[in-house]
Amino acid sequence: MSSNGKAYGPANPHPLSQLRTELVWEGKYDEYGNRREVDVAGLSMPMQKIETIDQPRSEAAAAGQLDIFEKKTKRLDDFRNMLIWGDNKLVMASLLKNFKGRMDLIYIDPPFDVGADFTMDVPIGDESETVGKDQSTLEMVAYRDMWGKGTDSYLQMIYERLVLMRDLLAEDGSIYVHCDWRVNAYVRLALDEVFGKEQFRNEIIWFYPDSPGRPYDRFVPKHDNITRFSKSPKCIFNADAVRIPILEASKERYKTPRYLINSQGKRFEYTGGEAAENGKIPETVWQLSVVKGNSDEKAGYPTQKPEALLERIIKASSNEGDLVGDFFCGSGTTGTVAERLGRRWVMADLGRFGIHTSRKRLIDLQRTLHSDGKPYRAFDVYNLGRYERQWWQKASLQGADEEHRRVVLEFFQAETLQNAPSALIHGRKSGAFCHVDGIDSIFSRGEARAVAKAVAAAGGRECYCLAWEFEMDLRLTAAALEQELGVKLKLIQIPREIMERNRKSPPPFLEMAVLEAEAVYRGQKNDRSVDIKLTKFLPSLAEVPSKELEVLKERAVKSGFDFIDFWAVDFEWHPDKPFNHHWQDYRTRKDRSLKTVSEAGHKYPKPGSYTACVKVVDVFGCDTSITVEVKV
Repeated sequence: MSSNGKAYGPANPHPLSQLRTELVWEGKYDEYGNRREVDVAGLSMPMQKIETIDQPRSEAAAAGQLDIFEKKTKRLDDFRNMLIWGDNKLVMASLLKNFKGRMDLIYIDPPFDVGADFTMDVPIGDESETVGKDQSTLEMVAYRDMWGKGTDSYLQMIYERLVLMRDLLAEDGSIYVHCDWRVNAYVRLALDEVFGKEQFRNEIIWFYPDSPGRPYDRFVPKHDNITRFSKSPKCIFNADAVRIPILEASKERYKTPRYLINSQGKRFEYTGGEAAENGKIPETVWQLSVVKGNSDEKAGYPTQKPEALLERIIKASSNEGDLVGDFFCGSGTTGTVAERLGRRWVMADLGRFGIHTSRKRLIDLQRTLHSDGKPYRAFDVYNLGRYERQWWQKASLQGADEEHRRVVLEFFQAETLQNAPSALIHGRKSGAFCHVDGIDSIFSRGEARAVAKAVAAAGGRECYCLAWEFEMDLRLTAAALEQELGVKLKLIQIPREIMERNRKSPPPFLEMAVLEAEAVYRGQKNDRSVDIKLTKFLPSLAEVPSKELEVLKERAVKSGFDFIDFWAVDFEWHPDKPFNHHWQDYRTRKDRSLKTVSEAGHKYPKPGSYTACVKVVDVFGCDTSITVEVKV
């Protein structure tokens, strides 16, 4: 019976009988029943270019052979590829200004394991020794946001990002979404809603029989799901580019692969060396190996996907010169394969370790392509800046920054200033001021400058800057501010242990890595070359599991260089310009050795004083930079 007293029926249909099929989750609609739209304008922000990487060209320039290099290089200058560190929702909203409707292919491999363990083992030193790495605070916050309300929050996360990807795609573009049984059904429904059911193209099963099985109370999972949608009915699909030998396509069809089927559907006896016409388009089950520990492409990243998988996707749904996007790039497989196949690329990731792994891998590929005389493009590293969510113990702190600062200063054993000379100065310790950043926000370049000015105005010379997370490359800004304002900023990461219930004793507060280096001069005064020598490195160990911290602190003091994974030099650094890679060295899986003196032999155009910048990235993906004065 309805509210008007009439019985439900054909003349008075029940409301439930008129509902359409729809995926609904908490957060999809607001309190008034209106659909929540993605606030593109509110999310967009300028991106900061922090690195330019064209390593072979830079080496040639440093050696004074740029003219010879320019004649021989096959570097393509039509586009500079982009590697971006930051929340991909903010990244994509920011990219829309210049890339709306321009991306030909997007592949994403988002997290899909609600119970994932983010600790991983990373190698240190020259030997085969490894050390545990924890999830960064930034990643931990994002993961809690992603799964805080279970499936509801995951669906909201993926829906918002799919909307932005749809807007970035070209009319003939395609998107491939990689997941597994845990969220496959939800992701497929979200894709239906964003792109339309009629734009569904394929569900691909990636079958990996060589993956180690585990004892379950069910059949052992041995596959992932990859769902392909297009933006419109007219989409790129290069069938001939992905044809494979019939033997490979049919090996699961017959127990004995001696008898196969040719492209006309006729059965024949296989004797080896089949002709090109005996190749066929892959079907929707792809049997490809996972990345094994002894593989040449192994990058040391736990969720790394095989290059063969991305090669098939990129060849099928893009052409040479097309633009490929990946916004959960992890170890950078998409960009690596896209570069090798002559595509342009834009990649993003929230984790610094992922950005570092991708950067190192792409530099290695850049070197290889250059030495082989093959085309390649330079790439730049960008930083989006501030990640503005606040999450820590909102119930107990009521979201108040004042209470948060009081707790942090108490554990840091610093005095809280009641009548501080500036709103940016919150405490004092051993003659230095203290600044405590907001609850789980990123301490940015702009904040660093504001704090340094406030400290200088108050007559201070030093300030502890305590924050949960620091913007990438902040050491460069701190060095420039010390030169400009005479204020030394000590960057201290707030330890996660202060969040432990009933904790009384202060946990270790660790400064960002300590790095020292000096110039090395060679040759006579009129023909002098310069290199840089690393003299000291002490990692911050901020992402080391607590149970391993004490032992590793001793190891770091004795042999800090063992924790360096990558380092580079910009011999003509300027604080207003991105870091330019003139020279670099890094450890690889096969070669764990590392030079501690550069081999650039850099020559400056004329006598004078110059500033070199040294960037070091540790085995956890955390970077630090210092400047070195050079006089020639």
